[in-house]
Amino acid sequence: MKLVLFEDDQFDRFLPLVWLRGVFELKSGATTLAAKLARAVGADVDALLVRDYLVPTLRQRWQSPAFNDLSGCRGEEVLFVNARVCGTGWTPPRERVALWQGAQLAAWRTTADVTSLRDYASLAAAAQQADRAQFSGKWFDYIWDVMLSNPEEITADFEAAGRHGFEGDMHECAAVVGPEERVYIAPGAEIHPFVCIDTREGPVTIEAGCEVHPFTRIEGPCYVGVGSILLGAKVREGCSIGPMCRVGGEVEESIIHGHSNKYHDGFLGHAYVGEWVNLGALTTNSDLKNDYGSVSVLMNGQTVDTGSTKVGSFIGDHVKTSIGTLLNTGTIVGNMAILVATGAPLPKYIPPYVWLLNGVLGKGFGLTPLIKTARTAMSRRKVVMTDEDEQLLRHVFELTAEDRLTHIRRARKTMARR
Repeated sequence: MKLVLFEDDQFDRFLPLVWLRGVFELKSGATTLAAKLARAVGADVDALLVRDYLVPTLRQRWQSPAFNDLSGCRGEEVLFVNARVCGTGWTPPRERVALWQGAQLAAWRTTADVTSLRDYASLAAAAQQADRAQFSGKWFDYIWDVMLSNPEEITADFEAAGRHGFEGDMHECAAVVGPEERVYIAPGAEIHPFVCIDTREGPVTIEAGCEVHPFTRIEGPCYVGVGSILLGAKVREGCSIGPMCRVGGEVEESIIHGHSNKYHDGFLGHAYVGEWVNLGALTTNSDLKNDYGSVSVLMNGQTVDTGSTKVGSFIGDHVKTSIGTLLNTGTIVGNMAILVATGAPLPKYIPPYVWLLNGVLGKGFGLTPLIKTARTAMSRRKVVMTDEDEQLLRHVFELTAEDRLTHIRRARKTMARR
């Protein structure tokens, strides 16, 4: 059987984190959504149906799957699965049936000829002709659902991996509070003295090459990815960090993708942070309203009630914040935005590629300097920005131009009235 993962036409519910990646590449727990689905099915991913503009960059990260090409499925039984399906605890259909989550196709097992299908529209139309059933598994409606599921997904991934024990270097003056069988310290990881790992509420994994500095407290469930460094951090429950991140201060129930820095003091709670982000000293987000009410998020021009009282910020790739930056509950920060603190919480929606200076949104020095800065940041971690990476950044810049200019013009009008 061939396994094909696909994005549907509501991928924009997962912005800004999916401007530069597929929905199936989002993380929850220790693994990506794609990895969880492959684990549930018990098969490797054979093909991916994704936005065309992502394909050149995705080919750099994925070695074997075909992109928007199902010719390899000719004559085979195929299982299509929506990237919004959470594979944890999900049993794929054994019958040839299309599973629907409302109007969205969740999964379809078929022996029909699917070689002509190239996108979600054609796939959904074909699945309409099949026997129909209601999807009953776990489903992600919005980006905050991925973040809110993180604690339980860390635990599920720990159990699925089946790893525990101390294979790395743990100093005799470091302590584990709670069951030691809930800890895995990978080979090459180094735990300094006066580190506390608390497993009473969940497991803790610290991957190879990690370094945990003195006076760090890690509360499970927690996953720390390869090569990450924790610098006297207070890592509270439900955090997934890395690979190759530098984290200090306080972090709670947050996901931080690879190569991002929160090196200094400041609070990050119930947040999802992309790659190559640098959060300046004392950058802090709120994740709870003063009235303890449900947090709303401005998503695609509409205010959406998350249904949760604990929602922080969603920060796209290559974002930079200055010292003392304050982010409100439910804030979205677009890719490559440069934020300079004002002493007050910043707007709850900040478009991609803008500068926010003196409280006003602007174009800054344009796209080319932003790309130059990103290239420099990547080179500091010995990662080369490829031509495909640059072209993707430039393409998304064009895709987001109207939204960006709308908010910049609105900011200028507001300033003119003052």
